[in-house]
Amino acid sequence: MPSDFDSLTRLQDYYATYGVLPSYARIGELVGLRSKSSVSALIDRLAEAGLVQRTPDRRLAPGEDFFARAVVDTVRAGLPRAANDTGQDSIAIDRYLVRQPSRSVLLSVRGDSMQDAGLLEGDNLVVDRGAPARVGDIVVAIVDNQFTVKYLAQDARGFYLKPGNIAYAPIRPQGQLEIYGVVTGSFRRY
Repeated sequence: MPSDFDSLTRLQDYYATYGVLPSYARIGELVGLRSKSSVSALIDRLAEAGLVQRTPDRRLAPGEDFFARAVVDTVRAGLPRAANDTGQDSIAIDRYLVRQPSRSVLLSVRGDSMQDAGLLEGDNLVVDRGAPARVGDIVVAIVDNQFTVKYLAQDARGFYLKPGNIAYAPIRPQGQLEIYGVVTGSFRRY
């Protein structure tokens, strides 16, 4: 009999392929369970753990932690150390990066003016639209009708945008500076 973890990973792969969770009969086929009661017991355990949920029309849907990924260890960016593949923590990536789903959008980075902030060409930014911005935040701004991502800065002359690359000059608005949103995270695919 497969472990609940193995069953969950099969359900996650199925969901990634088809965008829905399978029927109870198909779950049995996927995970190697023959009886409906075994499948039902598996679903009950996964639901209790927050991994799946039943919708009002009795269909299965991903639960709050369905997409959580295990944090198995830390990895050094300096000298190597022994691996420890026994981590118990997990992070639901969407919940970790998205503070308020109704206000969150993704934007792709173009250019290198924020490379020293770790934002590289092709990275995806998670932006909380309308969030209050503070000096020092990385923001997406509309300055003189142009979109850009920079640090929000302020001096005696007022607010301005500061790049994360010394090759670029600060941007002072000629007209209007509007904060579109605050960058709450970023990610990239290799």
